[in-house]
Amino acid sequence: MTQRTISIAFRFAALLLAACAAGAHAADGVLPYEVRLGALFVRNEGAKANDISGPFTPPGINLRVGDVTTTYLSGLLHIDENWSLELTGGVPPTVKSYGKGPAKAGSLPFDGQELGSAKWFAPTLFLDYSFLDSRSPVRPFVGLGVNHTRFYDVKSTAAGDAVNGGPTRTSLSSTWGPAGSLGASWHITREIDVVASFTVARVNSHFRSDTAGVIRTTTVHFNPRAFAVSAGYSF
Repeated sequence: MTQRTISIAFRFAALLLAACAAGAHAADGVLPYEVRLGALFVRNEGAKANDISGPFTPPGINLRVGDVTTTYLSGLLHIDENWSLELTGGVPPTVKSYGKGPAKAGSLPFDGQELGSAKWFAPTLFLDYSFLDSRSPVRPFVGLGVNHTRFYDVKSTAAGDAVNGGPTRTSLSSTWGPAGSLGASWHITREIDVVASFTVARVNSHFRSDTAGVIRTTTVHFNPRAFAVSAGYSF
């Protein structure tokens, strides 16, 4: 996905939000705008990768992805009592990868060794539907949307360099994929609520390493499961 395509997609999302904002109003006791701040717990235990392939690569060499916790941010535009547009994100965390497979690659420790790290920025745009009416103290909701994940500051560790046979440059491709969420909000006052939500997304990225011209590749299926707890303020 090119930078130009990404830019066009997010400009379209911004125009969509602006168009809805122009017609937004406080209907049935619902304030049109809301911001949320909290904590995001991302579980990558379901992540899978194809075995790494390339010259001088032993069979069965694979990767495991660690879990992360970061600050959660979300902005909502309440279109009416039930429908909302939500853009979620957060402070980009650092996710670490570990060796998975044989105990050693050649004569070097491999399984469980920290091989690399990367930061990711993953905004997700949802169309949410909240059940019950705005006077209910607890309102469950579901959301469907699209996620864009961009990886950057991708690095190989000293252990990764050693296993690969020297200083190694690594990269992960940016991705687009569907996302879904479900959760509930507890209204403390008209302006303040507490929200808990669970989100899944499809994030499939192509990994590439370059060690003095020796190229190794795999596809990593992150498919994260994220649990967020936040406080919201409507205005």
